[in-house]
Amino acid sequence: MSRPGPVPSTGLIGSLPPGHRERLLTLAHEVDHPALTRLFEEGGRADRFWIVRTGTVALDIHLPGHGPAVVETIGAGGLVGWSWLCPPHEWHLGAETRSQVEAWQFDAAEVRAMCAAHPEFGLPLVTLVAETIGRRLRATRTRLLDLYGPQPGAPSP
Repeated sequence: MSRPGPVPSTGLIGSLPPGHRERLLTLAHEVDHPALTRLFEEGGRADRFWIVRTGTVALDIHLPGHGPAVVETIGAGGLVGWSWLCPPHEWHLGAETRSQVEAWQFDAAEVRAMCAAHPEFGLPLVTLVAETIGRRLRATRTRLLDLYGPQPGAPSP
């Protein structure tokens, strides 16, 4: 696989040690998505993930009676999708490109197999994904509190 342009120095790829970064990138496939492309829906099968090279992707959660609410926007170097790592491998959020996106796409089964075969690679990768999960959980909680929490000046129930 050829990788035009520099490898981001931030995000998941930039946080991996160089040897692990190169190992992961051997499994990458370059993809391009136009703006407003749905990458996945909440509850769907999580069989791949992306690392954004250029552009932005909005992560959203479906709120009954309100439609989707954006909880985070991912830019260059960011990981889109973590549900591929944890059974039952179903998306916990939805994702849509906000601009044209160039990304590396990874097959989840291939990456999980590489992690199992090479624990010295798998542990740092899983740790970085776990950090992403924690950040996303905090961002989602904050966004939902912004939408549904007590509003300043509102009467108490």
